[in-house]
Amino acid sequence: MARFLRPLFRGTTYTRLLHLWVPMLFVSVWLFIDSTKPWVPAAILIPLGLIPAVRRGEGVQAQFMLAQGGGEEAFSVAPSVSWRDRWRTVLWLEVRMVGGLVASALTVWLPVIAFDLAGAATGHTITDNPFVPISDPHWAYALLVPLPLLGLYGAVVALGALVTALARRLLGPSPGQRLAALEERTEQLLERTRIARELHDSIGHALTVAVVQAGAARAAGDPAFTDRALGAIEDTGRAALEDLDRVLGVLREAERPVSSRPTLTEADRLLESARASGAKVDAEVTGPVETVPGPVSREGYRILQESLTNVLRHAGGVPARVRIECQDARLVLEVRNPLTEEIPGPGRGSGLRGIRERAALLGGSASTGPDQGDWQVRVDLPLP
Repeated sequence: MARFLRPLFRGTTYTRLLHLWVPMLFVSVWLFIDSTKPWVPAAILIPLGLIPAVRRGEGVQAQFMLAQGGGEEAFSVAPSVSWRDRWRTVLWLEVRMVGGLVASALTVWLPVIAFDLAGAATGHTITDNPFVPISDPHWAYALLVPLPLLGLYGAVVALGALVTALARRLLGPSPGQRLAALEERTEQLLERTRIARELHDSIGHALTVAVVQAGAARAAGDPAFTDRALGAIEDTGRAALEDLDRVLGVLREAERPVSSRPTLTEADRLLESARASGAKVDAEVTGPVETVPGPVSREGYRILQESLTNVLRHAGGVPARVRIECQDARLVLEVRNPLTEEIPGPGRGSGLRGIRERAALLGGSASTGPDQGDWQVRVDLPLP
């Protein structure tokens, strides 16, 4: 019984009924003007539905009156972009009008029938109701009073469910809109993944430098070295805070495009940070790095940052060789350092996996692992 009565306590039951009633205002006005041509409102809906903006208005109404903020993805809130969408809108307007006529008739006559049955049960003769003409009143008619009320309840719920299902079919997104929504969702997921990588690379690099510098300063016991270590920690932390502020800004303003990300032209900052942390970095740059396209240059910077972070994290202050080569429509990044006892496995940790994923997204390749007594990270990226 509770499940049967549950629709009575749902707001959508009444907003759907109101949604069906709205077109009847126009129909009622027209019938007051000229009741001999009841087909005119239906004819007017044809050119009206062909207007692209009408589809948007109907979609917004369906969202808030048929679904009440739930299941919005089932309704299109964009103007018609094709003739197929326009004719679907016309059909929806006609269906909505027919549903409104049925709903209006039922919500008027069923309560009237219940009232007349109650009147017949109390001794009144019913002559003006074409559905229940009663010339012989009797108390037994009281037993029939609940039937039209139950019919009204069932009709309101059923019509609401039917019009919602038809709206989802006729006002639903077109295949092109569904594809665009899927692409937008994919871009959002890729952006979140990229932000997670950036946080890992930037903050991980800063924390690694801070830990290495602090440990080296404590072990050295030299005030001058400690000052240099604190300076390196300060510079690295400031750069990490700038990156963090930028990434958080992207999260706060999802519609704003990512900008001002560091590129390979700022690689000297990474090299100096690694040197300040105790690593001996020898860098070799070949070719016009400043001409590398923005997306490749930005991802290359992050790949180099993660590679140097791995050197500091796993090998400490060992000599490292960095090679950046830009020629023959390809960008090659290579970081090598002597192997130590702790060798990260090929699939261990998110840093190396992130390097390979970045390279794959750009159509390139990445190899990480031991090579001729060194640990090597080598990334080969095509230049469009």
